[in-house]
Amino acid sequence: MEYIILSLILLAIGIYGLVMKRNLLKILMSIEIIAAAASMNFVIFGSMAGDQLGQVFFILALSVDTVITAVVIALVLIAYREYGILDVWDLSKLKES
Repeated sequence: MEYIILSLILLAIGIYGLVMKRNLLKILMSIEIIAAAASMNFVIFGSMAGDQLGQVFFILALSVDTVITAVVIALVLIAYREYGILDVWDLSKLKES
């Protein structure tokens, strides 16, 4: 039960960072925290059911999450090199002009 509470706390921290932060790297870290909470839920509920399927989903989610993170970091680096901006609001202003 305490692992579910820990997962909910991680989810709340991730959602807070996703909503309140404007820096692209901090938003990426918040998304990673949310993904870690979801992956933790796979393992927790899989072990509660006495099944190994939760661990299989965890490995799959971890590998997909790693690939997505690499792509997003590459896009953040390109945005920073081109515009020198990491702020989400400033990048959205570029779209309007």
